[in-house]
Amino acid sequence: MARDQIDMTPLQSRDELVAWIEAGVKPESEFRIGTEHEKTPFTLEGHQPVPYDGAKGIGALLEGMKLLLGWEPIMERGNIIGLYDVTGGGAISLEPGGQFELSGAPVETVHQTQSELMAHLAQVREIATPLGIGFLGLGMTPSWSREQIPVMPKGRYKIMRNYMPKVGKYGLDMMFRTCTVQTNLDFSSEADMVKKLRVSLALQPIATALFANSPFTEGKPNGFLSFRSEIWRDTDNARSGMIPFAFEDGMGYERYVDYALDVPMYFVKRGDEYIDVSGSSFRDFFAGKNRILPGERPTLSDWANHLSTIFPEVRLKRYLEMRGADGVPWGRLPALPAFWVGLLYDNDSLDAAWDIVRHWTAPERQALRDDVPRFGFKSRIKNRYLFEIAKECLILSHAGLRRRGRIDHLGRDESRFLEPLEHIIETGRSPAEEMLEKFNGPWKGSVEPAYQEYAF
Repeated sequence: MARDQIDMTPLQSRDELVAWIEAGVKPESEFRIGTEHEKTPFTLEGHQPVPYDGAKGIGALLEGMKLLLGWEPIMERGNIIGLYDVTGGGAISLEPGGQFELSGAPVETVHQTQSELMAHLAQVREIATPLGIGFLGLGMTPSWSREQIPVMPKGRYKIMRNYMPKVGKYGLDMMFRTCTVQTNLDFSSEADMVKKLRVSLALQPIATALFANSPFTEGKPNGFLSFRSEIWRDTDNARSGMIPFAFEDGMGYERYVDYALDVPMYFVKRGDEYIDVSGSSFRDFFAGKNRILPGERPTLSDWANHLSTIFPEVRLKRYLEMRGADGVPWGRLPALPAFWVGLLYDNDSLDAAWDIVRHWTAPERQALRDDVPRFGFKSRIKNRYLFEIAKECLILSHAGLRRRGRIDHLGRDESRFLEPLEHIIETGRSPAEEMLEKFNGPWKGSVEPAYQEYAF
């Protein structure tokens, strides 16, 4: 998320919390696609982490991007921490360890996502290359220890950094060493939201397997295909996971609000100050019972910011956010929005996908989620390998994109962006398995070649 919300409208009732989410409803004609991707900066010389400060640091990179793009800077205590496109709606932000994120503007087609991506990469290279900075498209830093990675000057991350070790084993690894690509998609009604949420939650392990891209930790194989996905299994289970209540009768905006009310908070922002309220629930804050801010009631921005600190496999805000994929090289990035748009924005494909998952139980969905980081396509559910289901879903997505019929200037529809995933299915190997083969073969037991082969 590029910047925290600043709407100070006071909240009076639970209905307002529900209405905030419900305001995301759009007619199908106004559905948009938002793609967010993170990439790890590294020094071209020596392949080391890039600090924030200095003439060749992350701050200098953002200053250069500001001059190039003319975007509004996002400032915190005198430091530039991001950029915002007032006209188009896109943004650039920093993750805790300097991971450089483009939060793409809401666009109509995956073709436009591709165009946005290519423009962004050209702009970033123009500024970054003279600074000696490159970017890596993997789900996790392959060679650095957590202690090597610099801390970005963002108040919310200081609070998270102190809180994470209290609630899970891997929270700091998630913050400082991982990257993802995410897709944000719209819904036309509460029922449409629920159906898309259920389908995408159940099938999120497929995206994890297709994009599994984090098999190395500190220069060695870590035993997983997507260690980034494994990290999320023990980061903070009070705010992450498969949210099984989404499949229960009565699921809707109100049920999600009740869940979010009980998720522990991180912070409250007042002006430029981040106030640490970590561990206390939004429900208590709403009742004026926050121990740090006794008697104070939340604002609309507090609610929006809180929702951005909840991390289930699919997150509901005013849109649905697909969160299961590792970061990947630029050539595979548009494949993630293409995959989910084909499944969720075409009613026939959505219905067929629901038929695949509707009889899975909560324990079965959880077991699949637990297995996929290590076993990838070899994971099983109801006596079926995930590979079979992934192949079936890719066919459904392809058909959905063809029916959408969004054509580019060369007459091609959006299904062309599925080609990298179709190659993965044809070979039967995830990207991580290909990387491990290289590690044990031509890379000669070193991860250093990744800084060339998987660089942006």
